[in-house]
Amino acid sequence: MIENQTIRPAQVIGPLGDPLTLDTLPPRSTSRWVVRRKAEVVAAVNGGLLSVDEACERYGLTLEEFATWQRAVERAGMAGLRVTRIQHYKSLYDRKRA
Repeated sequence: MIENQTIRPAQVIGPLGDPLTLDTLPPRSTSRWVVRRKAEVVAAVNGGLLSVDEACERYGLTLEEFATWQRAVERAGMAGLRVTRIQHYKSLYDRKRA
């Protein structure tokens, strides 16, 4: 019976080192996604505060959109989430892999 229970942390450490809780995450109605907000959602999922499905449903994201944010953070940190830099970081990453 224990394996069916989901244990979640009450808080996780956000991208700027501050604690994140469900109450301090960006509002569900967020329509302007700045770097910090994207990074907070990625940190919440990575830390187990939200599942990927919950994050996508809560914020109206597609799985592909969230996965893009997650890969950007893994590859280049918060700077990778800047819309104007996504192609730059993507090309750097692709060159390293080749």
